[in-house]
Amino acid sequence: MSGLWSRAAAVAAHTPESRNRYVDFLRALSIGAVVVGHWIQTAPYTGGGDIALSSALEHQSWTRWLTWVFQVMPIFFLVGGYSNGVSWRSASDRGKSYAEWLEARLRRLLGPVLALLAVWVLLGVGMGLGGVGAGFVGDLSQMALIPIWFLAVYVMVVLIVPLTYAAWRRYGLWSFWVLVAAAVVDDVLFLAADLTVVGWANYALIWVAVHQLGYAWRDGYAAGLRRGAAWAALGGAALVGMVTFGPYPVSMVSVPGDEISNSLPPKLPMLALALVHTGLLLSIEGPMRRWLDRAVPWTVTVLVNGMIMTIFLWHLTAATLVVGAALLLGGVGLGVDPASGVWWAVRPLWLAVYAVALVPCALAFGRLERGAGGGRSRPGWLLAVGGTVACAGLALLALGGIAADGAGPLGLRLWVLALPFIGAALAGVNPLARARAG
Repeated sequence: MSGLWSRAAAVAAHTPESRNRYVDFLRALSIGAVVVGHWIQTAPYTGGGDIALSSALEHQSWTRWLTWVFQVMPIFFLVGGYSNGVSWRSASDRGKSYAEWLEARLRRLLGPVLALLAVWVLLGVGMGLGGVGAGFVGDLSQMALIPIWFLAVYVMVVLIVPLTYAAWRRYGLWSFWVLVAAAVVDDVLFLAADLTVVGWANYALIWVAVHQLGYAWRDGYAAGLRRGAAWAALGGAALVGMVTFGPYPVSMVSVPGDEISNSLPPKLPMLALALVHTGLLLSIEGPMRRWLDRAVPWTVTVLVNGMIMTIFLWHLTAATLVVGAALLLGGVGLGVDPASGVWWAVRPLWLAVYAVALVPCALAFGRLERGAGGGRSRPGWLLAVGGTVACAGLALLALGGIAADGAGPLGLRLWVLALPFIGAALAGVNPLARARAG
């Protein structure tokens, strides 16, 4: 660990003055919120005999208000918009092609997920040979692979950055509000006209809209306390109104049994939450940037960002392995009722155990985050096709896990599992190349 800190400190010491450190800090803060939120929410329970993979949101309805804090996907896309705007503008100014820019992006995004999927294939085979039902393997892996839905959507947003950035440069905030209007129409069609299929379009409309806010941040449209407070007030009023008078639930994540989900697919409350988070966080950008000029907080930020995708992708797998170990030990700790006060009393212990389990995952697979390409350049269209194929596989795995009854040998969804690897190969992503070199 001391070596990791030393390397992070060396990188931190050579940070250019022009870099907005708050962008990196928000990315790291978001990861922390996602990890803690998922670990708290996870509520495996053996009170009825068999293991139940439940959520705290099912057992204690007041916890659904906490999702307004812990649902930080809007911050990811906000930060992504800022970073992609900076990097694409820089690449364009230096004469770099779309292919050169995209190749580096895809290596960083797709490299770490391949190792995660490979490990889950091995786990699936092992559980299948051990007599575990394919349905349970599918449920277990779906819970552990929840983070990859974000990756599937985010990569698609990255693929069209040249288009969205051009729209921003030409139309400014109108490129955001037009998407907001389209999302409103989409929700009306989904909820009032019962056209549920079209609701999936909001994955693009809402998250691209939030990504446009990242461009707005970069160009100063939300800078300062007054502007930030105005954005937060607008979003807050819309959010409270929608969950109070509209058909939308309070929770910003899916709750089993709820008729409507604000996140699957995303709906207007998620967009309102994005405005709240954007306004509040950017209103304190000034003092936060001054704080991040200090060595220790900035070094911590650099350290986390160096393995950020690995932490994000592996945190639920680490938790799943802990739960599996508890089952093998006779269900130790899993018999506490998630609706009880005792369950909350032991949460800190569970969080600590999950964190300990995550450390070796981060150390072992973090280097893959900087994986090299396949050794030869590829045209932009092929990179885009590869990214799209990979995203299709990731989305299907996030929705259904790696296995299902009757899917194939040992119940594994082999053709779905193959898609991310095929897409990565088309895009020239080979995370092992850098790992072997290191």
